[in-house]
Amino acid sequence: MRATPLAVTALTAALLLTACDSGGSDDTGSTSGKAGGACEVGQLGVEVGPANAAPAAGDTGNIPVSLTNQSAPCALNGAPGVTLKAGDTVTTVPAASGAKPEKLTLAKGEIATFTLTYVRGGADGAKSLAAKNLEVSLPGDADTTKSFRWSYGAVALKGGGKAPDASVGPFTRAGD
Repeated sequence: MRATPLAVTALTAALLLTACDSGGSDDTGSTSGKAGGACEVGQLGVEVGPANAAPAAGDTGNIPVSLTNQSAPCALNGAPGVTLKAGDTVTTVPAASGAKPEKLTLAKGEIATFTLTYVRGGADGAKSLAAKNLEVSLPGDADTTKSFRWSYGAVALKGGGKAPDASVGPFTRAGD
């Protein structure tokens, strides 16, 4: 008598496992469990900080940026876009060397983060960028940005040039 309830339990478990969606196609040919497309800045809540700001010239600071999906599932496929603005001067912050962006799909309410790392510049305007604003854009939506006040001091310039001594890390899922 015990074999029948055990067999029923095993069969039920097998059916439940086959019913789980692995993100593939269903029998109608439509894709289920996948992002509808690239995330857009307008569908994400973007928050900058709290930062581990660089206290003095030559010190390194880290500024986390959190993106909360407030709409339909979407994908972040590539590196975040970050620019620093100082008046008419606009500089693009490059991706961190060796950082390999991976596709990250966000369901509604999920959070992704990335970190902007920078070296604080000094009072010398020729070797520093007196940034006033930080602009964030997303891969696939580079023309749309969200702007934030930069309150972390001047950013050092690499080799006396115009490139900021800063980098942007890849997107990661919050909690990873």
